[in-house]
Amino acid sequence: MKNYAKWMADSIIARNTNLTDHWGYEYGLTLDGIAKVWQQCGEEKYLNFIIKTMDHFIQDDGTITGYRLDEYNIDHLNNGKILITLYQETGEKKYKAALQNLRKQIDTHPRTSEGVFWHKEMYPHQIWLDGLYMGAAFYAAYSKAFDDRAAFDDIAKQFIIAEKNLKDAKTGLLYHAWDEMKQQEWADKNTGLSPHFWGRAMGWYVMALADTLELFPEDNEHRSQLIQIFNECIQALLKVQDKKSQVWYQILDEGDRPGNYLESSGSSMIVYALLKGVRLGYLPIGMKETAEASYDGLVREFISETKVGLINLNKVCSVAGLGGKEKRDGTFAYYMSEPIVSNEPKGLGPFVLASAEREIL
Repeated sequence: MKNYAKWMADSIIARNTNLTDHWGYEYGLTLDGIAKVWQQCGEEKYLNFIIKTMDHFIQDDGTITGYRLDEYNIDHLNNGKILITLYQETGEKKYKAALQNLRKQIDTHPRTSEGVFWHKEMYPHQIWLDGLYMGAAFYAAYSKAFDDRAAFDDIAKQFIIAEKNLKDAKTGLLYHAWDEMKQQEWADKNTGLSPHFWGRAMGWYVMALADTLELFPEDNEHRSQLIQIFNECIQALLKVQDKKSQVWYQILDEGDRPGNYLESSGSSMIVYALLKGVRLGYLPIGMKETAEASYDGLVREFISETKVGLINLNKVCSVAGLGGKEKRDGTFAYYMSEPIVSNEPKGLGPFVLASAEREIL
């Protein structure tokens, strides 16, 4: 089998993919994938690429260009995970100082009445599934790296309460977002929920669960509940998987609706969570064949080779959110209106991560 993780990492580097125009979570996500390739093959060029990219942002005193704590943007914590990798590899104090700056945000970040982080201060009283990957997964990685076992109760709460408020009883899927105050234009006035099950949103959530469980203390009382939530989410996702392609739609449960399309970033995230969950024993070993078939579907459906020997990841939803100055209303028409592009980091990172998991398996 071709090593698509290494092939895509090489393609990202060869294309001079821009990962430095802002302190963007998707850039850290892509570097996390490249770090897995480096850890598997040991070639220094991958580590050097990561260092060069992150050193664009990290100053000698740990100041992060483009980051402000007082924005309370949960997205801005995600890049901390690749900083942990760099600090553990190099021992450079500037990476630790930058990590400590990011960790401070958790102490004062605004929360819902039940203690879950708001997505952003500009999106008050809202839980978005995206935020579990950005915030809780970084929180777990930092707490593991710096031996803060007590934090894992709070980390577990992020997932458990999010699931309680966003889960649909009928399908088992989780909605993209929830407004505790039920005031946003996109929110149902009775439930506070957004209208649809967006593929990448659920991808963020199950990917965050897989990564957090890997770090979770064995003796923590919440561990078994998180494993149960993870299994229930995966089972719900497998019910809406497109049986022909073995991947997932932009809007998960409306595959037969005109305009809907098979989308690569959410599919890559789900496949990553499947492969990792099987490997680490959080999912039944009987899912191994399903995980492998789903990965093969990713490659068939979304990967194309260029004439110069690089590979492209196609059919990535460029961006999607709710509210804001664009007044994104969360309707089916909205999710279909966002651009569909190739080689966008929100898809590249999960594809490399999924491919690296496939290599291990």
